[in-house]
Order: sequence, then C-alpha cells, then structure tokens
Amino acid sequence: MRVNHAGEVAAQALYHGQALVAREPEVREFLQAAAREEGDHLRWCAQRLAALGSRPSLLNPLWYGLSVAIGALAGLAGDRISLGFIEETERQVEGHLDAHLARLPVADSASRAVLLQMKEDEIAHGLRAQGRGAAPLPAPVGRLMRLTARLMTTSAYRI
Repeated sequence: MRVNHAGEVAAQALYHGQALVAREPEVREFLQAAAREEGDHLRWCAQRLAALGSRPSLLNPLWYGLSVAIGALAGLAGDRISLGFIEETERQVEGHLDAHLARLPVADSASRAVLLQMKEDEIAHGLRAQGRGAAPLPAPVGRLMRLTARLMTTSAYRI
C-alpha cells in the first residue's frame, strides 16, 4: 500500500505540474479535477497504511517535486501531448493496480475495495484525456515512463 500511496503522491503532482502550464482553460480544469480525485486516492491509501500499521514512503517529497517538474515538462509540449501523457500514465497505473490486486491477500477486502475504486477512477482519467484529444506518445517515452515508475515503486517499497 506504501507503493500505491507514493504513486498517488506522484499522480497528484503530475496533474499539478501539467495544470500550471496548460494552455486551454478547459484542459486546466480537467487537470485540477483529476488532481483532486488523486487527492482522494492519496487519503484512502494513507488510511489503509495506518490501518495496516505501516507508514508512507520517506521519499514522497522527492516524488512530489520531481513529478511536478515532469508534469510541467509534459504540459509545455502542448495540451494534446499533456493529455497523451495522462492517457499513458493511467494505462500504466491500471497495469500496476492489476498486478497489485493479483498479489493482495484475499482476506484484505478493505485494501481491495480501495484499489478497485482507484482503478476505476484511473481508467476514467485516461478515457477523459483521450476524449479531449490526447496525442499518442512515441514508444520511447512510454518506456521511459515505465522505467521511472519502476524506480519509484522499488524505492518507495523499501524507503
């Protein structure tokens, strides 16, 4: 659950960074609304961490700062690219959540409920980005995103 919490810190920060530089007001509003939803996910994960007797990653401030910068860079490439970045991010998050759900103990119904709702919301973010005209990202960008996510999740799990 610590990894999911760190992922929500990063997701909220990505949206904040993208919203800072969005060109179209409608895109900015979409990004801000998505960031608020990610804030809900962040709270749910924090509650589950506490209930499980665990703690958030000590690296969360680093993930937040780096993710704001990454989000702003994606946004500076233009709203369509920024929306494409969201679509790809949420596709990758969906895969992460599926993997986590597969490993989650069957008895942990509270964590399962949180992850299933998060997955539904993340899919909706990606679909809304697509519906707003998301541009497909080049394959190397998706690979770099996966590598960055792997670094974050591995570190968040341990630290």
